[in-house]
Amino acid sequence: MVILTRLTLTNFRNHSQALIAPGAGFVVLTGENGAGKTNVLEAVSLLTPGRGLRGSALGEMARSEGPGGFGIAADLVGGATIGTGTLAAAPERRQVRINGAVASAAALGEWLAVLWLTPQMDRLFAEGASARRRFLDRLVLAREPGHAGHANRYEAAMRARNKLLAEPEGADSAWLTALEAGMAEHGIAIAEARARTVKRLAVRLADQPVGPFARAGLVLEGWLPVSGGALKAELRAGRGRDAAAGRALAGPHRTDLAVIHLDKAQLAARCSTGEQKALLLGIVLAHADLVAEDRGQRPILLLDEVAAHLDPARRAALFARLATAGGQVWMTGTEPELFGALPEPATHVRVTDGHILA
Repeated sequence: MVILTRLTLTNFRNHSQALIAPGAGFVVLTGENGAGKTNVLEAVSLLTPGRGLRGSALGEMARSEGPGGFGIAADLVGGATIGTGTLAAAPERRQVRINGAVASAAALGEWLAVLWLTPQMDRLFAEGASARRRFLDRLVLAREPGHAGHANRYEAAMRARNKLLAEPEGADSAWLTALEAGMAEHGIAIAEARARTVKRLAVRLADQPVGPFARAGLVLEGWLPVSGGALKAELRAGRGRDAAAGRALAGPHRTDLAVIHLDKAQLAARCSTGEQKALLLGIVLAHADLVAEDRGQRPILLLDEVAAHLDPARRAALFARLATAGGQVWMTGTEPELFGALPEPATHVRVTDGHILA
């Protein structure tokens, strides 16, 4: 089991110095709105590839009254140490260290799998496809850490191609061909990894009994892969079209995730807010089980203000399911009473204006 045994924040958001020593099981952060609870969850989420649960720019994360730059460090059970942050001289350049050695952000995925739910995700099914792709890629990354590397290389090649197409007089055809080959190689890897995760997760969700958490059906829509060669040919044939549009119109960045409420045979976007929350929660819980099965380690779950939006019966059902599954689950809430029925073991932490009170 992979859990954090020590988390240290330095000049991160509203925390000048913060130390939490959680155990296995539940880690409960309580405090008033704005105290810094979600900032702690964001710090944990940044111990994996990507931009964390808020998707913020690195330059926004350093404490405004601090010297510039921030640091996040964690000890894992078993003795490994991982950390990330920025320097004041380069606030947008991410630094990563694993066991004291410089590493890439993508390498963090080999050490930790983290899944999260936040109130900002409540409109996931009603908003644009980009948010659903980010959600899907987080699910994929938890199962297949190499997904981050393919995503980074695909995005870099696509940005370079878009820049070349914006200046057709100076565009080097051979360089465009090389970039499109890179997009095809990494794009098909992205698409196939997404398809594998959606297939496995959809089967697991469909097999679950009807209960307190809605069962979701998952389907990929929009651009779907045929082969890397087909994508490469499509990109080459579409240069003029893409130059006019200012972006690539083919590739995995044009894929969407459709979600259906299985028990109502209704699109998630047409469900009530409460039903959409239940669908999201059901997806994340089922996926955590899938990751544990595939990787042999349960992902860390970050559940921001989830308990406050559940009635007592569903709250108790959630706590019981999480306790049975095991692993480390970080939860936030404004009132300790929300967690009165929480099973042990649990680490309770009070957060007050950027200060951690055990």
